[in-house]
Order: sequence, then C-alpha cells, then structure tokens
Amino acid sequence: MILKKIVEKLKPTFSKGGKLGMFHSTFEAFESFLFVPETVAKPKGSHIHDSIDLKRTMSVVIMAVMPAMLFGMWNTGYQHFLSIGEEVSFIDTFFYGFFKVLPLIIVSYVVGLAIEFTSAQIRGHEVNEGYLVTGILIPLIMPVDVPLWILALAIIFAVIIGKEIFGGTGMNIWNPALLARAFVFFAYPSKISGDKIWVAGLENAQNVADGFSGATPLSFAASNEIDKLPDTMDMFLGIIPGSIGETSTIAILLGAALLIFTGIASWKIMASTVAGALCVGFLANALGGTPYLEIPAWQHLIMGGFAFGAVFMATDPVTSAQTETGKWIYGFFIGAIAVIIRLFNPGFPEGMMMAILLMNTFAPLIDHCIVQANIKKRMKRKSIL
Repeated sequence: MILKKIVEKLKPTFSKGGKLGMFHSTFEAFESFLFVPETVAKPKGSHIHDSIDLKRTMSVVIMAVMPAMLFGMWNTGYQHFLSIGEEVSFIDTFFYGFFKVLPLIIVSYVVGLAIEFTSAQIRGHEVNEGYLVTGILIPLIMPVDVPLWILALAIIFAVIIGKEIFGGTGMNIWNPALLARAFVFFAYPSKISGDKIWVAGLENAQNVADGFSGATPLSFAASNEIDKLPDTMDMFLGIIPGSIGETSTIAILLGAALLIFTGIASWKIMASTVAGALCVGFLANALGGTPYLEIPAWQHLIMGGFAFGAVFMATDPVTSAQTETGKWIYGFFIGAIAVIIRLFNPGFPEGMMMAILLMNTFAPLIDHCIVQANIKKRMKRKSIL
C-alpha cells in the first residue's frame, strides 16, 4: 500500500533520536489513526488478549452516535423552516442543518485535538483516541446557535481542567463533554437557556410564523404550561426544539442497541438510570400538587437530554462506576436525581447534566464501598469455615 510505505519511510525521521523526534507523539497519533497499531503484549506476565482496543471502542461509539447526529442535522433545518413558515424539500432541510452543525463539529475537533496534541508533545506521551468521541458529543449537546468562540472556550476548559490536569484519557473524574456544557451553562447562561437559542436563526429572525415557539418541552413543563407540551410522538421522534443530538429518542435508542450489542456500554447503567427516573416520577404522580408533578413518569424519558445522557454520557467507562453492583446504584441515582432536579428546581430545568456530573464524583466511592463490602463478606465466610 502506497500510503503505508510513505509512513514507514517517514517514521525514522519522527522516531526518538530522529531529526523531528520532538514530534514523535504527533506522528504516532496520525499513524494510529490511519492504520491499526502493531503494538502487541509481550509474552511476560498476565495479559488479556482481545480484538477490541481503544481505537475500535471509540469507532463503535462514533457509529452509535451517528443516527442522533444525522437526525439532529435534519431537525435543525426542519425547526428553522418551520419557524419562518416555509416548506422545503427533505434534502434542503437536511443540508441547511448540516451546514449549521458542521462549524460546531469543526471547532470542537480543531480546538480539542490541538490541546490533546500539545499536551502529548509536552509530556512526551502518546496521543490517546479518547477525544474522538468527546469531540462529536460536545456539539450534539449544545444549542445550534451557540457562538463558536463560546464553544471554543468551553472545550478549552473541559479538556484542560476536566481532563489533561488529571493526566489525560482514563484519568479524568468528570465527563469532559458535560463539563463543556456546564461551562456554557454557568458562564454564559443566556446562550443555553431561553426559547430562541434552540432554533437556528430564531434570535435574529425578523418574521416568525404565527403560533411558533422555540421553547423546549422542559421549558413548558418547568413553567407548568403542561397544555403546551408537544405531542408524545413528536417528542419520541424528536421533531421538537432542543440540543442538536438530544431530541430524538428513537435515534438514540438505535445507538444504544449498537453499544449494548457490541458490549461497549453497560446496559445495567442504562436500565438503572431509567428505573431511577421512573421511581421518582411515579412517586411524584402519587403526591401530585402541581401540573408538572402529575405528568406521566415515562414522559421524563423522552424530554430534554435524558435519553442521550443515559446512553452516551452516564455509560462513559472512565467516569462511571466499575463494579457490577456499583453500576446499578450509580445509574439509579442518576435517573432519580435528574428527575428530582427537574421537578423541584426550576432554575435547572434539564437536570441530567447535573445528575451525571454529581454521580461521576461519587462513582469511586460507590465502587470502594462495594469492594469493601465484598471483602468483609469473604472474611466472614473464611472465619466461619
């Protein structure tokens, strides 16, 4: 293969001791991106040999998020033309959204990878593939009209403060993509809240179609305007205003099926997150008192970023619980806390972001308690014998 030969010819120049040895990490990153790494486990000690590696894992996650991303592009165009009362073809609708979302993806990868490469060069480490997934998740959990410079600042904060400062991929405590959203939420709240930022061009629109609102279902619910909630099927399909990749539950479920089938993500975390949300939701239904408390518990699963968070964020193998029992506890509290925040704190109508970041913090403690409980159980069993 011609490309392979070119890479092999350049390799000595970029190897340690070569003329451009200082760029060893960068060259190795591009080589790993183009070809499967040739590094194998040495025949010493204990090793688990498997066909899966970090590169393949990241590739599967990116494939899983494709349905939500592609639908989000179409929905971006659909909401725009709906807001101005125009009807256009499917192709025109999709490509309008495509060219609105593409700059966000480009900025995400350019800024994030620049920091990753710089950090690897300074440390003399390999460039990990972890940001390949983070780079696509960040734009999908943002409003389509978020200013690019704000997005860039959020990514810088998330990658440096949330990841590199802890040692890079595999060492971070919190999910970097959610940290980027949290940065925008707290530093520039007007760019991630309100009714106009979820629909492309609505902030500067001169003419808006009669009866159109850019409000999300969570916005209506938080203000107890339950009668204005979109149709249940529209919420399930995702033809509603919202973050780019978070609106379509059915597209997210397609991704979840792939992640579960390949064993990349934990179905236990997904299932327990849903269980936690339903438990709090049914309890709220029993208590009643306000229209929001009385909406069916299952509607929380198709509103806002709940489904996206449960499938792609809560299951992050680095920041989630590692023990099997811990995964059930971790997921349950994410779902429960998310719905509690939604119902009782109108200042945080979403809830999912805060719930996942909070449980990211406690995930190591959950695992520690589970491990210690198992140790004590075995010690008791040993003493009895």
